[in-house]
Amino acid sequence: MDQEKIGKLIKEIRKKNNLTQAAFAEKYGVTYQAVSKWENGKNIPDVALLKKMSRDFNIDMNDILDGNFNQKKKNKMVFWFITALLLISIIFIKVRITENFSFKTLSSQCSDFNITGSIAYNSKKSSIYISDINYCGKEESNNYKKIECTLYEKNDTNENIISKYDYNKNSMISLDEFLKTLNFKIDDYNRTCKNYNKTSLYLKIKAQSENGKIKNYIIPLSLNDNC
Repeated sequence: MDQEKIGKLIKEIRKKNNLTQAAFAEKYGVTYQAVSKWENGKNIPDVALLKKMSRDFNIDMNDILDGNFNQKKKNKMVFWFITALLLISIIFIKVRITENFSFKTLSSQCSDFNITGSIAYNSKKSSIYISDINYCGKEESNNYKKIECTLYEKNDTNENIISKYDYNKNSMISLDEFLKTLNFKIDDYNRTCKNYNKTSLYLKIKAQSENGKIKNYIIPLSLNDNC
């Protein structure tokens, strides 16, 4: 057991943790003169204090007695961290290569609504994302007890429901409040982008007032270009 090496290790621990000799001494209930003697190799802490330092600074007791930091645990963590990053990078690159998604922007053909949306697609499938739907038509101050919004795909004479979002609770809601909560996220849709034309998608909003009166909004959607 080398007192000088132990003293240098204690000094290194103290400085790495931004502690003065006085603060370190207070932590272990000794005088700063005692800490100074430890660090100069003139004395060493008793076993109980060494055990406490081992716990406090996560250093193996044997390494303290040998006067060395144990870097094995740290090096192992660095190794696994780098390995994990490499694996994630490989998976990401593989997904990007195999999926090879392209994107088209969706917008509203209706002057009463502003819509932010997109279609991500490759040769096998597509995904549809629609969010930030805002009403900008004539002033709409009505409250409704039920509102539903349905996303349709129209192909020739056929109409298919892709997804539906509705509000049907005890409290009334305005159209603006409903639109703030509305978004569509359809992943892995089995239609490929080539099946769409520039105007084959549309939204239909059906709002029912407390007296049962129904108001409909039809919102054609348009792609910025054919797929």
